[in-house]
Amino acid sequence: MKLFFKQHRMYESDHTKFIKSLKEQNPAMEAGQQQGRALLWDKAPASLEEIARAKESAIKQQAYVYQTKL
Repeated sequence: MKLFFKQHRMYESDHTKFIKSLKEQNPAMEAGQQQGRALLWDKAPASLEEIARAKESAIKQQAYVYQTKL
């Protein structure tokens, strides 16, 4: 088993090589990716009051959404 890891330790896929070359050509790309992540995903934690208010204001959904009440 150790032999397998020694043989393939230096292997890099074509995709990995492409991403590395892309980042070398455009060093500001990673900073832009981090800004985009912060914009869309990294949110400030919600306070307990905000969580409670969101739960109270939620409208209960019927069991089967597509069935209309007659």
